Amino acid sequence: MDNIKALGGDVYEIDTKMAGYSGITAGYLILSDRPCLVETGTSTSAPVVRDAIASLGVGPDELATVVVTHIHLDHAGGVGDIARFFPSAQIVVHEKGARHLADPSRLMTSARMVWGDKLDVLFGELSPTEAERIVALGDTGAIDLGNGRTLSSHYSPGHAKHHVGLVDSATGDLYVGDAAGVYLPETGDLRPATPPPDFDLQTALNSIALFEALDPQRLLFSHYGPVDAVKETLERSAEELRVWVDLTRQAHAEGMDLDHAVAMVRDRTKERYAQPASGDERAEQLELLSGAQSNVAGILHWLNRVSPDAQRPSQ
Repeated sequence: MDNIKALGGDVYEIDTKMAGYSGITAGYLILSDRPCLVETGTSTSAPVVRDAIASLGVGPDELATVVVTHIHLDHAGGVGDIARFFPSAQIVVHEKGARHLADPSRLMTSARMVWGDKLDVLFGELSPTEAERIVALGDTGAIDLGNGRTLSSHYSPGHAKHHVGLVDSATGDLYVGDAAGVYLPETGDLRPATPPPDFDLQTALNSIALFEALDPQRLLFSHYGPVDAVKETLERSAEELRVWVDLTRQAHAEGMDLDHAVAMVRDRTKERYAQPASGDERAEQLELLSGAQSNVAGILHWLNRVSPDAQRPSQ
C-alpha cells in the first residue's frame, strides 16, 4: 500500500489520508510482539488505517494496544472505530481524556461548535469505546510492547491538558503528538500548535524541555513524519512558540480583534516558513488544522485568562 512507510525498528508510518489528503496526519504501527498503534487519525480515516494494519499482517484479534497522544479528533477521532475493528486491543489515553473516549458527547458538541459543517468532512464522529477497554495513564506510565520492549508515557500538557509523549525503549523514538508543533517534511519548517482552550505558554515550554531531557533518538510527529535532528527541532519548537506569543501579545495590547490579530501575526511570521505554491491543497489543509486563526485564538484565550485586564506590550 502506498500509504505505509517502514521507518526501521519494526515501526511503520501510516498515512491516515485525513479527508482524502496525503501527508497531513500519521498513525504509527509498532510491529512488536504485542503490536501497538500510536494515533488512530480521524473517524473517517479508520478504514484506511484498518486496511494498512491488515496489510502489515496484524489480524483483527492481534492488535494488542491502541494509544493516543491526546484526544483531539485528528489524533483520536477513529478510536471507537478502530476499537470495533480490533476487539482485543486495549485503548490507552491520559486520565484527563479517558472519559471523553467512553462518552464522546461533550467533545463532539464542542467540536461541532468550532467546525460546524466542516466537522463531518474533516473528522467524522468519534464513536464511544467501552469503558472497561480503556486504560487511563497518570503522569507517567508504561505500555507493554512484548519481549521486554515498552512504550513509556510522559505527561506533556500545554497544547492540550490530556497530552502525553511516548518513548519506545527499543528505538528511542519519541512520539510527540502536537506538543512540539507541526512539522512540514517538504520544507523542514516547524509551526506551533496553540489552539484554544488549553494552550499555556510556560506549560508548553516545560513539555518541550521534558522532551529534550528524555534524550530521544528521533522525533515522530503526528503531523508529519520522522525527524532525526532532535535537539535543533525542539529548540525551534520553543522559539516558534515564543515568537507567536510575542506577536499575539502585541496585537492584544493594541486592542486588536481576532481577525486583525490573525492578519498581523500571519504577515509577521510569513518569512519564517517556505511559502507553498499557490493553490497547494495541502497548505490549505494545514492552515485549517494548525493555522494562524487557531493558533492566535488559542494564545489570546490564554492571555485573557492569565491577565484579563492587561493591555501591555510584550516584555
